[in-house]
Amino acid sequence: MKEFTYVITDAEGIHARPAGELVKLAKEYNCAVSVIKDGKKVDAKKLFGLMGLGVKQGMEITVQTEGDDEEAASAALDKFLHENL
Repeated sequence: MKEFTYVITDAEGIHARPAGELVKLAKEYNCAVSVIKDGKKVDAKKLFGLMGLGVKQGMEITVQTEGDDEEAASAALDKFLHENL
């Protein structure tokens, strides 16, 4: 399992457009992808789960990847977060 943390810098937090793009990216990988905020863990391949976390600017999330292509998924998601959120 790979895991990293990221602090959201976008003024609007994780809102609809980047959340949709994040879900689309997560679905490109076979491994399980989870996002955790304040102990609540959701499947990053499900938009409503991700939006339900209510992540705002300045909040820290943890991203976990587990499975065959976890290394590639983790790297791609880290890059996405830094460029978009």
